[in-house]
Amino acid sequence: MGARSENRKMVGKLVVVVAGMFAFGYALIPIYKHICEVTGINVLAIGEKEVPGTSRAAANTQVDFSRTITVEFDANARGPWEFKPATRSVQVHPGELATVMYEFRNVQDRRMSAQAIPSYAPRQAASHFNKLECFCFQQYTLEPGESKQWPVAFVIDPKLSKDVKTITLSYTFFEVGGKMPAPGAVTVGAAS
Repeated sequence: MGARSENRKMVGKLVVVVAGMFAFGYALIPIYKHICEVTGINVLAIGEKEVPGTSRAAANTQVDFSRTITVEFDANARGPWEFKPATRSVQVHPGELATVMYEFRNVQDRRMSAQAIPSYAPRQAASHFNKLECFCFQQYTLEPGESKQWPVAFVIDPKLSKDVKTITLSYTFFEVGGKMPAPGAVTVGAAS
């Protein structure tokens, strides 16, 4: 009976530990929110509060209105399909959210899976060009003759060097798992 008594005590202790861990985990969320609110660490929690007499939508205070950057869009296709930006360029302020569309059309008589790879000029802009949404994040399948439009939503980091006035975002659209034309082959619908 001594071993059974010991086992019951151990099970009782383990149940108390599990209950304590659950209670701690449950209480952690409000504790975290309170600590963030007091210290000002979580600025998103502050934005969730409604302040009487103010608008619900807060202005983005990280936009640098003192300068404007021209973003040019380029498209290159490795294969027989059409791929181009809907807009050749936009002017944005660093920190400002911008969205542009790219247009795709499979001109082949077969289904095609493809993906786009981005590149940037000047090279230093790459680490300051933050894409929030981009068709380049995944592969797409297009049926014969199918056309699509996909967005690129981006923000240029205000820490970008002030001497950069123009950024070129270029995409190369290529078929995944299919036959690719030889380098230097003529591409249909490639934008310059």
